[in-house]
Amino acid sequence: MPARVPSWAWVSGLTVGAIAAVTVLAAQAEQGPQPTAAATKPRPSASAPADARPEPKKTAPAPVPDGSGTGRRVVYSVGQDRVWLVDASDATRRSFAVWPGTVDPDPGKYSVGTRRQDPTTGSDGVRVEQIMYFTQEDGVWVAFSNAVDGSSPPPAAAGARTGGIRLPKADGDALWEFGTSGTTVTVVA
Repeated sequence: MPARVPSWAWVSGLTVGAIAAVTVLAAQAEQGPQPTAAATKPRPSASAPADARPEPKKTAPAPVPDGSGTGRRVVYSVGQDRVWLVDASDATRRSFAVWPGTVDPDPGKYSVGTRRQDPTTGSDGVRVEQIMYFTQEDGVWVAFSNAVDGSSPPPAAAGARTGGIRLPKADGDALWEFGTSGTTVTVVA
């Protein structure tokens, strides 16, 4: 009569097999195709709640737009609602989607001026931090910032003129570290 295998051995064997299968599937998923960002600005749908704002899409890094210059810089694409952090060797260190304000800066080269790390209330009533001003457009200051609680901004009130370009919290942290005073900000269409 063959020896009986204890139940703990069966359970251990099945657990090891399941962990191996999940590991293989995760590795395959990471190597597969990744979604790409749409070139159009997302708009809330008619069926979305009034206070809902679409989340920036997490996608494979988009290439830095042509005509954005060379060297260490922050690149902001008005048309793509996206920011790139580009190092001195022209390598992209990070790229992420953003929520724009209602006032877009004109294409051109600017530099980070005033920086404010302490929280304050933004023009939309949300507590924001890590504010980096880089230009003024028709009397409205344009700046990068992130909500203290990491939330997306509420939809702008009709006729509101806001220049805040809101970032997700982790991206706001990365931009704050990268965009010291004087850092070039290149705005492209």
